[in-house]
Amino acid sequence: MDFATPAPDTAVDEAGLSPSFAAIPAPQGTTPSVTPLRVVHDTGGVDLAQAERAAAQFLAALGIDTSTESLRNTPARMARAYAELFSPRPFDLTTFPNDEGYDELVLARGIPVRSVCEHHMLPVVGTAHVGYLPGHRILGLSKLARVVEHFACRPQVQERLTKQVADWLQTQLEPKGVGVVIEAEHTCMTLRGVQATGSSTLTSTLLGTLRHDARSRAEFLSLTGLTA
Repeated sequence: MDFATPAPDTAVDEAGLSPSFAAIPAPQGTTPSVTPLRVVHDTGGVDLAQAERAAAQFLAALGIDTSTESLRNTPARMARAYAELFSPRPFDLTTFPNDEGYDELVLARGIPVRSVCEHHMLPVVGTAHVGYLPGHRILGLSKLARVVEHFACRPQVQERLTKQVADWLQTQLEPKGVGVVIEAEHTCMTLRGVQATGSSTLTSTLLGTLRHDARSRAEFLSLTGLTA
């Protein structure tokens, strides 16, 4: 479960996420400050020792002898590797007042995506393009990459990941529009099964103005390298 640690006395919804940023009262005539939303991922407790034992049994069941010097520590490495893949780093969702009334597209391109296919537990690797049309607040640019990592570091399907990033930004930032495009290689398709080497999967989610206004949508898709 995802959960955020908001400022004291701030309500938290059923999913464990603060429904809005916690505003701190400010003196008359000044702009209220906003406490950054602390975003963490609840792993439910990682038991590396148990994971190592399970990895050793898994390899043994596939006929792999882990008693040799080169493979002796492989189960432990497997456990640590998957624990890392499923553990996104906590971050603060820092926003700032949109004092200048900036109303053009903000786009971060080429954000690395590293996830794991939930059907085969094999890596999914690619890039994400995430953009938004600001409302009353703008977002620290590095946080766009942090949000992608937050939802990617778990067993995933690309369609869900794309929509989770867009929906979460729309809810937390309240922009005029959000666009997310992800292009990734699924090794469950390129290394096994059909073995479609070199193929990639493209998904997109557009919300608000980027979905309903043709000119805004065309600009976003053009800047991400897609056609309208």
